Amino acid sequence: MQDCAKQHGMVIVVPIHQEEMTGVYFNTAAAIAADGSYLGKSRKNHIPHVVGFREKFFFKPGNSDWPVFATAYCKRGVYICYDRRFPEDWRALALGGAEYIVNPSPAVAGLSQDLWELEQPAAAANDVLIGAIDQAGTEAPWNIGEIVAQASDDSDELLIHEIDLDMVRKIRNNWQFFRDRRPELYDPLIEL
Repeated sequence: MQDCAKQHGMVIVVPIHQEEMTGVYFNTAAAIAADGSYLGKSRKNHIPHVVGFREKFFFKPGNSDWPVFATAYCKRGVYICYDRRFPEDWRALALGGAEYIVNPSPAVAGLSQDLWELEQPAAAANDVLIGAIDQAGTEAPWNIGEIVAQASDDSDELLIHEIDLDMVRKIRNNWQFFRDRRPELYDPLIEL
């Protein structure tokens, strides 16, 4: 990948499964500069454990303090997949100087793809550009998380729609965002 980056003069983010020591793995992304040099790595801080994403069986949570890499083109932040669900990560990278944030992620239709388009606009609240990289191919949709009612863009109207509050419990039991928070990592956000 370093040769490829150098040949094409491009900065590359390479998702890898990093083995730190025997049996200890991190979901990691390596950042490679346009000249082919290794810039560093970012480890996934939040590890999901839901149907289809049972990553806690395989990976240890990272603690890479949201590195920002100075590249030939911009200051680039990297975070991985599920980390995008936590607004603290966006903010930490922006406060660290990131102008462009890359998020490699295998979104799955239904379970996470519906949230995909809702989460990416968090970039606007942090004045950064994003590269949201999804996987190729298809998987069966899980049909959780969808926009069920929406007012039109071109007329004044009153939108009335019944909501299913049981869905809140269903989603919380499935995704466990509160369980997967990492408040011990967030102190630097207060200090910046």
